[in-house]
Amino acid sequence: MRPIVVGVDDSEPSLRAMDWAVDEAALRGVPLHLVHATTWRHDGDDGWTHDRRLLESAARRAHHRAPDVKITTEVAAEEPPQALLRAARDAGALVLGSRGRPGLAELLRGSVSLAVTARAECPVIVVRGHHDNRARPGVHGRVVVGVGGPAAVRFAVREAEVRDAELEAVRTWRSPTRADAPPREQRASAALERALRHAPEKLRIRRRTAEGHARELLVSASFAADLLVVGTQSRAGRLSLVTHRVLHDSACPVAVVPERR
Repeated sequence: MRPIVVGVDDSEPSLRAMDWAVDEAALRGVPLHLVHATTWRHDGDDGWTHDRRLLESAARRAHHRAPDVKITTEVAAEEPPQALLRAARDAGALVLGSRGRPGLAELLRGSVSLAVTARAECPVIVVRGHHDNRARPGVHGRVVVGVGGPAAVRFAVREAEVRDAELEAVRTWRSPTRADAPPREQRASAALERALRHAPEKLRIRRRTAEGHARELLVSASFAADLLVVGTQSRAGRLSLVTHRVLHDSACPVAVVPERR
């Protein structure tokens, strides 16, 4: 019953991310926690009143969208990255919008957003792509996962289950010579089967191996997906090139799942 946490400001991308988070909470049957972080107005009562009203308005919007979801709110007098990382410690997922005016949504501009995603202890879902993106009902009926570590696969399986969607599991391989191609492709297929061996039998799974760069194939697959899932092993607060690329170019929301060593 760990909650979904979403960062909220008064930008349209932020509210769109909140709508997506409401759907996600309803799908999982978990609470939703709205966080508005600010420091530039915290020294005056008018600023706090504005922040509380902003969250109250967002909570009403969320309740109207999913009346059965339990909603809590928090105004945090700290920098957005710190506030979100703290709130996400006990969360099932942290949801962020892709761009917006200064405030919480600026997390997704440049290195700050990447650092937050890299440091979060739970999956971070970045809502980007077309404005009609929503967790329920899915437009494409498909969740795509880049098969690497087990945590991302487990997360993608659960997401496909709650959506009653097809899971497309992607594993890429590269070969320097033609002679190396068949065994490398076979190893990729074997790795795919190992990763999916615990998936429910009733789940519809499309297995896909291909030669090439994972980042290019995943971005291409995102155009026919409702959610793209990638695992990451961040080093020194930095994300891998694949994760960086899909966060920048994906046509659908991206879930970045930490892989623990």
